[in-house]
Amino acid sequence: MKIILNKLINSPFVKNVAIMATGTAGAQVITMALSPIITRLYGPEAFGMMGTFTALTRIIIPVAALTYPIAMVLPKSDKNAKGLMKLSLYITLAIAFITTLILLFFNNNIVNVFQIEEIAPFLYLIPLVIIFAGVMQVAQQWLIRTNQFSINAKATFLQSVVTNGSKAAIGFIYPAATVLVVLQAAGNGIRAFMMVMFARNSGYKSETQSYEESYSIRNLAKKYRDFPMYRSPQVFLGEFSENLPILLLTTFFGPASAGFYNIGRTVLGLPSRFIGQSIGDVFYPRISEAANNGENMSRLIAKATISLGAIGIIPFGIVIIFGPWLFEFVFGSGWDVAGEYARWISLTSFAVFMNKPSVRSMPVLNAQRFHLIYTIVLVATRCLALIIGFYIFNSDIIAIALFGISSLLLNIFLFIITLSLSKKLEKSNALEAK
Repeated sequence: MKIILNKLINSPFVKNVAIMATGTAGAQVITMALSPIITRLYGPEAFGMMGTFTALTRIIIPVAALTYPIAMVLPKSDKNAKGLMKLSLYITLAIAFITTLILLFFNNNIVNVFQIEEIAPFLYLIPLVIIFAGVMQVAQQWLIRTNQFSINAKATFLQSVVTNGSKAAIGFIYPAATVLVVLQAAGNGIRAFMMVMFARNSGYKSETQSYEESYSIRNLAKKYRDFPMYRSPQVFLGEFSENLPILLLTTFFGPASAGFYNIGRTVLGLPSRFIGQSIGDVFYPRISEAANNGENMSRLIAKATISLGAIGIIPFGIVIIFGPWLFEFVFGSGWDVAGEYARWISLTSFAVFMNKPSVRSMPVLNAQRFHLIYTIVLVATRCLALIIGFYIFNSDIIAIALFGISSLLLNIFLFIITLSLSKKLEKSNALEAK
């Protein structure tokens, strides 16, 4: 047992997860420490406006570079990875420019369709958010590729200090929704700047010799075209379905309801960002390496998923039992409604938390087409759940409950299919080896 424990402690995978988790944990400690102050300064409506703006930008941010940055981990040579980096930045600038034109000509139409008059002046920040997101994604994936996880962790922590500290400090003087929205928009820019600066001073040296053919940017775009074709729409639809409740709550029940949902989702996302995201970032290059070396991928996926389930059952279970009381105690009077939301949001958050390894395995398993189809089904099911809650029961609580239950069931299905796909790829690789 002692030998196994020592091997586990000294494992590079565990060490890298620990490094990533430490930075994320520090960031979340700052967030949670300042949240009771921030919620008391700004109130539910301000959080609702920030949540609506965040919901819109979160839908766009993952596809800022059409997910090409995620492919940077896959090439064997750094030269091709840097080619993908340039391609990603070019696409980011193009999308930001197109978004600017759309906002200039159709801003009023967008506001009227989504009934988001409260945040109309802030929509022009979206192109800037896209640029920040594209640069951040490129920097993040380069650091993951080069195993510089400590830089990623440091930038995550410092970003939380700057943004949350600013929300609290400015809130004592000017507690307006504008402050929350602007700082939210600047968050990825701050993180990207820190990543780039730390990476430039890291002393990392690119390989001097490569055994992989060098590709032009155009050929790299073709070689990894399954990312914009399948991964990009999948991510877009996934984020759309995750943020759909905020948009609908704003439309049907007002900014305050969106604020309750936003704070509940933020709190329940802590375990995912603290541990799940860290494991996912380290797991992605690890599963890619396992596929290249002919290792047992299904065992890796199952082990990581079960471990996350065992870790997550405690915090999410506590929220299910004590949600309303906890939220009112921590965030102040009137936030118990957010605790009621959180009871059901926890089902979605727990499923997403557990399924990080399955989602990260999709590009390696060549299953991005399947992942897109699955996400379309997920979005349709979640939309149906929310529509039933809003129109048949006329209850925001029932709508969120149906949303959470459907998300949990579909994520269980995704895990089962991922194991099946990994076993098929293992058999295929074994036959090729013979």
